[in-house]
Amino acid sequence: MEFRVAGAVLTDAVAWAARVLPARSPVPVLGGLLLEAADGRLRISGLDYEASARIEVEAETVRPGRVLVMGRRLFDVCKVLPERVVECAVEGSRFSLTGDGVRFGLSVLPFDDYPALPALPEVLGEVDAAEFAAAVSQVVVAAGRDDTLPTLTGVRLVLDGEAMTLAATDRYRFVVRTFAWKPGRDGVSADVVVPARRLTEIARSLGPGGLVRLALDGGSAGFEQAGTRTTVRLFDGRLPRHEKLFTMTGAVTAETERVPLFAAVKRVAVVAEGGSPLHLTFSGDSVLLQAGYEDDVASQRLPAEWGGDDEMTVAFNPGYLMDALGSFDTPVVRFELMGPGQRAMVTGRTPDQGTPDREASHRDAAHRHLLMSARPLL
Repeated sequence: MEFRVAGAVLTDAVAWAARVLPARSPVPVLGGLLLEAADGRLRISGLDYEASARIEVEAETVRPGRVLVMGRRLFDVCKVLPERVVECAVEGSRFSLTGDGVRFGLSVLPFDDYPALPALPEVLGEVDAAEFAAAVSQVVVAAGRDDTLPTLTGVRLVLDGEAMTLAATDRYRFVVRTFAWKPGRDGVSADVVVPARRLTEIARSLGPGGLVRLALDGGSAGFEQAGTRTTVRLFDGRLPRHEKLFTMTGAVTAETERVPLFAAVKRVAVVAEGGSPLHLTFSGDSVLLQAGYEDDVASQRLPAEWGGDDEMTVAFNPGYLMDALGSFDTPVVRFELMGPGQRAMVTGRTPDQGTPDREASHRDAAHRHLLMSARPLL
């Protein structure tokens, strides 16, 4: 095996494939990256028991072949390689990389124990890469972190006609994001749970533009874009449905500018120690933020449009509230409040949208963030 490739191209490709390698594994070969050169292309693959990644780049093939080398060591070497052309070859039991007078020799791993990469499941359709990545980033903030409840650490992915919905919950908040995609045929439907950590890695690895091909079967999901391919195992369980929780009949509505509110929450929450909540009191044309007790307290008042007759005080975990506000990109956020200690819906609104009725808002909103409020202590 022998090929030539630009150092910068090799480094980027190795970094992309190495992201799925396990930090520790009882099977040493799973720490390896498989390099295959043929027909002017270099394919680099990596996998563990949860996910696999494969990328193809252009490379001048001198002698076709393949080699398995330790992935993280190869990445360390690539980071210090010259950006110009690097000559790579298998020489006996070593894989050599040479460029601009610099030469590295890495030991190779045996192929005998290296598992075959999983095949890509059936491709069901395509989705815009940028919109998909944005939706993932909005939803994963609500995914659980407790590995003893693995399903709650996942993201529900639902396909229904030309609509794709992502949802996540850790039992204290519930986020849903719906957007359009392009099914490859009529009648495409699916309801699966993808590990949130893996889905985040996939979203971050996507190119800035173009389409992503989505593939699904009963046990895995695949994502393919412009020479890259990733597969990930699905969780067996199911996340709870959100439709009933998201019905906010009788809620009182408040609106305020998102960026000033986010800044105020971050500022006032400095004194909210030990998991103590941050209080929002809506009344008239303002909202008062308060946090802290006894010696250390903080407050700030902001303009707001309040739809209730009487004032209402609700309390939230400040970190959860900042996650919710930070997941929107609209100038205005709308709160729909059922009352102290009850559900609160957060949605975004641009100034030119007007103020739609509540039922239309729930039916048409693409991004909805449900929080459980705590009983106010002030």
